[in-house]
Amino acid sequence: MPWTTADIPDQTGRTFVVTGANSGLGEATAAALAAAGAEVVLACRNTAKGDAAAARMTGNVRVAKLDLADLASVRSFAADTGPVDVLVNNAGVMAVPKSRTADGFELQIGTNFLGAFALTGLLLPKVAGRVVTLSSGMHRLGKIDLDDLNWKTRRYRAWPAYGQSKLADLIFAFELQRRLTAHASPVLSVAAHPGYASTELQSHTQSFQDRVMAVGNRLIAQSARQGALPTLYAATAPEARGGGYYGPDGFAELRGYPKLVGSTNTARDEALAARLWQLAEELTGVSVL
Repeated sequence: MPWTTADIPDQTGRTFVVTGANSGLGEATAAALAAAGAEVVLACRNTAKGDAAAARMTGNVRVAKLDLADLASVRSFAADTGPVDVLVNNAGVMAVPKSRTADGFELQIGTNFLGAFALTGLLLPKVAGRVVTLSSGMHRLGKIDLDDLNWKTRRYRAWPAYGQSKLADLIFAFELQRRLTAHASPVLSVAAHPGYASTELQSHTQSFQDRVMAVGNRLIAQSARQGALPTLYAATAPEARGGGYYGPDGFAELRGYPKLVGSTNTARDEALAARLWQLAEELTGVSVL
């Protein structure tokens, strides 16, 4: 039988932080967790949209300000957050025009990876259960350039930049589990990807691609509620394993129900992971484990 939200165990008494929970996959994830009895913190850059999303949910939810493209905001959020059972690193941007975060990082690597890395490092002492990090099938097209992670010398290309950020997320999730294991920590690091889900993410490229992807959303994509299932599985299923990567079980992992999926060899390159980890610590000023 396929795994659905009906299979989420009772989450009463547990606290989840879901980044980017004001719309799309994040909202669907937060809503399902709240419906299962969890206390859910909607960590959002736009708190007005977060409040609107919270009003659409039933259960114990609250909104908190978090801008992953600003390390000062990340530090403030982490300082104001109490004990957490599960952190869901969901927020991200996709294939946007070249721009910079408040700290000078390229926006996609800065938001999708470096912001999530810093948040995880700052919250990890407060996390009791799991860290779930979202990657993408696009990690397969990604390449990590440790000499120019922030696209300062390379000619910027939006999709390769997105692929790099999602590959970095997956490398981070696997390396985090290796380090948690080495520290004999009970916390699990689990990765997930939604397949092709119809969300606002595809409407923010500020290019003709928005119109192309709008057609794809209508013809191919699954709903955000369906796309959130791998994340929910990674966050709540007792059988989800640390270091696992979960995505849809359908054709090309575009849609379907959660299953354990594969990754590129690069995503599991331990030497690359160690170098990327060190670079992330240097860039963010956050030491993780």
